[in-house]
Amino acid sequence: MAEAKATPRSPIESGCPDGFQYMHPVMLKNYANWDYHYRPRPGVLCHVAKSGDKIFTIRVGTQRILDVFTLRKLTSLGDDFADGFIHFTIRSNVEYLVADEAKVAPLIKAVEDAGFVVGGTGPSVAMISHTQGWLHCDIPGTDASGVVKSMMDELIEEFKTESMPNRVHMTTSCCQINCGGQGDIAINIQHTKPPKINHDLVSNVCERPTVVARCPVAAIRPAMVNGKASLEVDEKKCICCGACYPPCPPMQINDAEHSKLAIWVGGNHSNARSKPSFQKLVAAGVPNNPPRWPEATAIVKRILKTYKEDARDWERINDWIDRIGWPRFFELTNLPFTKYHIDNWRGARKSLNASTHIRF
Repeated sequence: MAEAKATPRSPIESGCPDGFQYMHPVMLKNYANWDYHYRPRPGVLCHVAKSGDKIFTIRVGTQRILDVFTLRKLTSLGDDFADGFIHFTIRSNVEYLVADEAKVAPLIKAVEDAGFVVGGTGPSVAMISHTQGWLHCDIPGTDASGVVKSMMDELIEEFKTESMPNRVHMTTSCCQINCGGQGDIAINIQHTKPPKINHDLVSNVCERPTVVARCPVAAIRPAMVNGKASLEVDEKKCICCGACYPPCPPMQINDAEHSKLAIWVGGNHSNARSKPSFQKLVAAGVPNNPPRWPEATAIVKRILKTYKEDARDWERINDWIDRIGWPRFFELTNLPFTKYHIDNWRGARKSLNASTHIRF
């Protein structure tokens, strides 16, 4: 009763909670004093501190969208077979942390018996990161979660083994805002028709100046239609990006026939061996074909197979393409080159130093 009457504290709304309270004791003890790490097997990392202490990380892939039953199952495995410390990665993998090497093998067996997979370390295909699609987002043109599930079903062996030249990060995005980010391979929606405007709703739903300002190519302007304040689109300028739809849902751009998928390659956030790079379009107009998206999956598998066979060790996909050149890339992957692949943008990113490397 005393606890029930206690005044609840005010929430702290000043950023993320302190992560140290959730850290494994061995990690707290050796914070900032790690010596090296290695991978005993795919899906397992071992970090060794200068004190000689070791911590093992077992990475487990999930289906990305997790229900309460699955979360309880994953946490109970951590309580029963590990030290009870887990965390989630940006790609919704679960990582179990254990200090006793004897617990690693029983934990892996329990995880695999429960239907999960261990992997995603080293030169492997990492789990696909993606936007929320129809689950949470209000502007998707497709279901990014479904694309992830169908593709990873086909690529799961590449997640479980370390047989790629280097790490492969894949992303998906359910709209052209591309919340999935830059990736070695990205699967994004591609609208191919300008939005259809419901003029009866615009004046009641949309703040017109905001919508006009959102268009990156100045293709939207105010208009009067049927005596009501509305908007109009200059279709010759429109690039079908969909940026107008979030602030104005009556400007519907999603279309069952004309919203396609596009495959992009060569994006990289890393500064490890080369400066960050933007991904480039290699396949356009791919059918947005749920529930398994076979056409998009086939293209991704073809690119991965070619990269695996032709790239040198430690080359990321962008490094491999830089070495062999784009004409050779399209020749090896047997992808058609069309006018839509011509990159004629000449922006400041060509001249700005986007790398942390110092060069003389």
